[in-house]
Amino acid sequence: MALQAKGFLDKGLRPRPVFNDGSPPKTVSVVGNDGEIIDSPSLRTPLSKYSRRIRYTALEFDPLLDSSSMNAKGWEKIAKAIQRNYQLFDAFVILHGTDSLAYTASALSFMINNLGKPVILTGSQAPMSELHNDATDNLLGSMIIGGHYMVPEVCLFFNHRLLRGNRSTKVNALDFAAFASPNCPDLATIGISVNVNWNQVRRPNSISPFSIQTNLSTSHVACLRIFPGIMPQMLRGVLKLPGLKGLILETFGSGNAPQDDELIEVLREGIESGIVVVSVTQCQIGSVSPLYAAGTTLARAGVIFGLDMTSEAALTKLASLLSQPSLSTQDVRALMSQSIRGELTEVTENIFSHPQETPSVPPLISTLSTLGYAIASKNHDAISQIIRESGSGSNPSSPGMEASNGSDNMSNITNSPNGFTHSGVIGGAGFLLNQFDYSGNTPLHIAAGSDDVQILRMFLELGASVHLRNRDGKTPLFIAAKNGRVENVRLLKASGAHLHADEKDMARLLKKRSLMVRDGGCRERVEGWELAGA
Repeated sequence: MALQAKGFLDKGLRPRPVFNDGSPPKTVSVVGNDGEIIDSPSLRTPLSKYSRRIRYTALEFDPLLDSSSMNAKGWEKIAKAIQRNYQLFDAFVILHGTDSLAYTASALSFMINNLGKPVILTGSQAPMSELHNDATDNLLGSMIIGGHYMVPEVCLFFNHRLLRGNRSTKVNALDFAAFASPNCPDLATIGISVNVNWNQVRRPNSISPFSIQTNLSTSHVACLRIFPGIMPQMLRGVLKLPGLKGLILETFGSGNAPQDDELIEVLREGIESGIVVVSVTQCQIGSVSPLYAAGTTLARAGVIFGLDMTSEAALTKLASLLSQPSLSTQDVRALMSQSIRGELTEVTENIFSHPQETPSVPPLISTLSTLGYAIASKNHDAISQIIRESGSGSNPSSPGMEASNGSDNMSNITNSPNGFTHSGVIGGAGFLLNQFDYSGNTPLHIAAGSDDVQILRMFLELGASVHLRNRDGKTPLFIAAKNGRVENVRLLKASGAHLHADEKDMARLLKKRSLMVRDGGCRERVEGWELAGA
């Protein structure tokens, strides 16, 4: 699904062979901006190297949301459009002007909770109507990644690079390489093939459904760039703005500011009055930390260090946190130095250890087969051991293949009398649990059909995706309902699972058949289908 302007599907994409294989017209259901379900015309791409075609449609904003005039209300419109259509599409591509593209990507990353599908923002330096343009490559690249790879993050795609949205910033007003992610590796790159850096991909690891924040406001935050000779009165004027709750201070180097006692006192007064002040660096590369006396002085005044956050991420994160009534000022101050969406690199102590001489990870298919048998036999000890030994995995590039999430706190697993407990960090869980075995199932598909809900819960908490479909096109939720695993259905639904549009007709048919059959498990299957949404 793409979000764009009036007539874009017909005028911009239908005449272009790379976006339209000329197949017979087909409509798909879309929830419009007024909440009404409409039949929208769709197009289909030619066959990709992975033997897939991408069917897509466009939801058009009228009037167009201008990039240079974008604000929190515009972000809310985009987030609500995604929310209304979340269960109807596998991925979302947002076409956006480049002026405020990094701000929108950052804002959406904080507004969207428990995202399980790709949301990719893109734009262009030269429009598609020009002969020499970057719009075609940027849009096609976004669609290829969104249509083939389960990267459940708000991303920004530009010039063959997929960046984490809240790590991106605009670095060039003229070149096609307009955006960069200076302090975070690319999530993916496109050349002859697509290379996904699965070790960087974040995944939801809580039992919670998709949701959005709709009360974000930037009216109570500001951004001020420190410069040589800045007057304390200037800073005081900003801190005295009516309703101001937060200030992003763009400081020199690694967090330095002029050693002016009056300036520091103005900062201290503002912070003591309840304003959250966060320091980020003016440099593209690097992090804010109190290495020098000037930075230490800011810290003593109560300034929070934003580490390696971009100004765009810091501003939208602060606005998001300050808009949540459940958070106190102290909560906001603490969270501004913590990673909640991968927007910063948290400081950790380096621990020295000798590298292993030989890798301990067995071949992938063998590992998945062994894990499948352990799930079927409900052998908790074996499951724990397999996941612990899975390591960081490889870096596969086939669609649907994933590796570990180095930024999430994936847990080590131990057994307890009541099931699994988690502690520490495990690198390979996200990798292993989103792989397909020889029969085309992920471990979550197998666990969904099992009667051991503890295994299913553990997999979900370790980042297993509820949206991946097996070789037959079935989701774990479909498998759980078909097998009458009511508790599994409840748990999957609580994690944001839903029946895919392609499997709903079959689900209704199987529900109807279960109503007609009077065997011992028909009641559970009927209840399972009803809970699943059939």
